[in-house]
Amino acid sequence: MKSTEKIAFLGLGSMGAPMAARLLDAGHPLTVWNRTERKAASLVAAGARLAAGPADAVRNADVVVTMLSDPAAAQTVAGAIIPALRPGTHWIDTSTVGPDTIHALAARLPVGVTLTDAPVMGSVDRAAAGELWILAGGCPLPEPVRTVLRPLGEITECGAPGAGAALKLVLINAAIGGVTLVSEALALGRALGLPAELVRTQLAKGPLAGAVARAFAEGSHFPVSLAAKDIALATAHASLPVLEAVGSVLAARPRPDTEDISTLRHR
Repeated sequence: MKSTEKIAFLGLGSMGAPMAARLLDAGHPLTVWNRTERKAASLVAAGARLAAGPADAVRNADVVVTMLSDPAAAQTVAGAIIPALRPGTHWIDTSTVGPDTIHALAARLPVGVTLTDAPVMGSVDRAAAGELWILAGGCPLPEPVRTVLRPLGEITECGAPGAGAALKLVLINAAIGGVTLVSEALALGRALGLPAELVRTQLAKGPLAGAVARAFAEGSHFPVSLAAKDIALATAHASLPVLEAVGSVLAARPRPDTEDISTLRHR
């Protein structure tokens, strides 16, 4: 990608902000927008341009990246940006919104605009380090898309449009279920009078090792509310009684918007 090509990044939450910073650090001219303007302050101080709104952000962009909270937010932002997208623009959606939303967004695009679904696995620490696991649909990827994604992490090409969004639902729900199962195993250990550290270390030697690591992770941020959203997206596609039960557990948490899923281990 030439240095003169322009990137617009929309959605500067806990994941979007460090991802946008990676693109800025890689030398790409960057325009940013976020519904809450103050979240753009550090990027603007580092050299990004703050857009007045979504349409202003993408109007002159060659590549647009969105990182939004849910399908409703994606559809709302799409309504603002689609009329402003120029032929030849590449739109990369890194949100976790499921394949149905990706297909619906793609159907709204003007001729000459591409949409790549590229949701990511990994939390804020990996986003800041450029170590995300990027699940890309719509392959083969256009070179401008590949160039923008490289500073963010490892790209896994998943196949047809929507395949990245679909695989993200599979992987993130396995992770959510795993963390919940670890929390219940810890609760059972306490009930049986076992030392917590003994239970943790032995669980970490088995097939739940990754879930144990996430349950005790520091520097990560995956709110319970977003985990519940991801479960709802998954259970809309298949009968998943265990995940439905997990969703009920998450719905009962007192602070779903601020609690990380690691807090489930304290249940």
